[in-house]
Amino acid sequence: MIGKIAGRLEYRSTDHILIDVRGIGYLVYVSDRVMAGLPANGEAVALFTDLLVREDNLQLFGFTTLVEKEWHRLLMSVQGIGAKAAMAIMGTLGADGVSRAIALGDWNALAKAKGVGPKTAQRVSIELKDKAPGVMAMGGTISEAQGDDVIEVSEPTPVRTSTPRKANPAQSEALSALGNLGYAPGDAAGAVAQAAGDAPDADTSALIRAALKLLAPTG
Repeated sequence: MIGKIAGRLEYRSTDHILIDVRGIGYLVYVSDRVMAGLPANGEAVALFTDLLVREDNLQLFGFTTLVEKEWHRLLMSVQGIGAKAAMAIMGTLGADGVSRAIALGDWNALAKAKGVGPKTAQRVSIELKDKAPGVMAMGGTISEAQGDDVIEVSEPTPVRTSTPRKANPAQSEALSALGNLGYAPGDAAGAVAQAAGDAPDADTSALIRAALKLLAPTG
């Protein structure tokens, strides 16, 4: 399994790029969001990758974070969602948007992706809702990842990720804190997702306070 690729961006098409690694070119399919964040042609780039194996085809899909990669895998596990539809969802909502939509059961947000109808979106939100807490608790960018197989360039040139920001651990830390307080994973994930949607830049303490307000009994 090829878990990461680091090389030089040779060219980009509408839905895929070519990364040159020591003279070998790898076609990597990416979402619109990942494509928009890539460096210029000829520059170094690194992506997490997932290899889809079919009887007559091998395809590599590229992601900026482990959360994106895991959601792509999970989306494809739902009947009616293939690789193309999964990438459309990721491109439309991004990893945080997918986490929030599934944690909150917001199938309307999922249905905004090209090729994903209302019935399929509802199926996704139902089947993956219990998976949301685990994925939201994940973090890490290319520079933080260890343990996967990686194809790399041999030159000592620094390698850029498509979005060189550090993953924000606030959501995972808030989820952990709510779990320690005895809240069910699904309830905690929904509250944290809503709180993060209302205040994207909130730190861990602010997310916990906001989530606790949402979880407080009413009436």
